[in-house]
Amino acid sequence: MAVTPADCLPAKGFPASAGPLYLQLRQALEEAIRAGRLKAGEALPAERDLAAKAGISRVTVRKAVEDLVRDGLLLRRQGSGTFVAAPPTRMEQSLSRLTSFSEDMARRGLATRAEWLERGLFPAAPAEMMALGLSADAMVARLGRLRIADDVPLAVERASVSASVLPDPAEVTGSLYTALAQAGARPVRAVQRLSAQAARPADAALLGIAPGSACLSIERVAYLATGRAVEFTHSLFRGDAYDFVAELTLGERT
Repeated sequence: MAVTPADCLPAKGFPASAGPLYLQLRQALEEAIRAGRLKAGEALPAERDLAAKAGISRVTVRKAVEDLVRDGLLLRRQGSGTFVAAPPTRMEQSLSRLTSFSEDMARRGLATRAEWLERGLFPAAPAEMMALGLSADAMVARLGRLRIADDVPLAVERASVSASVLPDPAEVTGSLYTALAQAGARPVRAVQRLSAQAARPADAALLGIAPGSACLSIERVAYLATGRAVEFTHSLFRGDAYDFVAELTLGERT
């Protein structure tokens, strides 16, 4: 017989002396999910049913469920209810290929979409001026997106391109590199800096992970064949979904 979320709750409810009730409910559901007793895709009962089973208020149930949604263990679907979230499939990303997120996901056969966080023209910030070699009065096109593959949020990407190269960022509806290629400015090489970073609350909420979760931060400056810097991008990838792989060869001895 399949285990239901209600089966994971104590039959006599939670003892008030053992700490906040919402944390006890959260822990009971989390343990069941991580142990595999509750399976990915399984629907949670309505708040009133969980409240009645646990002997607690609906407000308490809602707080526990919201915590688990924020941490990526539960998933809300508009009009359908709350479900146990599937863990993201780990993917290997080569550091030797210069591709956009859209191109990389298409190569894997994954359905991708993006939620725009920012798109417009702005005065260049100092970091953008330095990375792109711009003057103090230059404008840049900024494109901030939450990148999603097969309905799983994978990365927060914030790209900057000189307005002289991309004067109308609203024209970018898919791959940035496709738009740059159409403008005759597709980069041919890039320098990337990788570092570990704990997810800040705002980014964690976008990625559906807990604040402080391990993420991989990648800062990229991409160049044209002429040597001109054309793209400055910072991306934050979920640490539980990505492995970055680099091929190393033996160099000549000096």
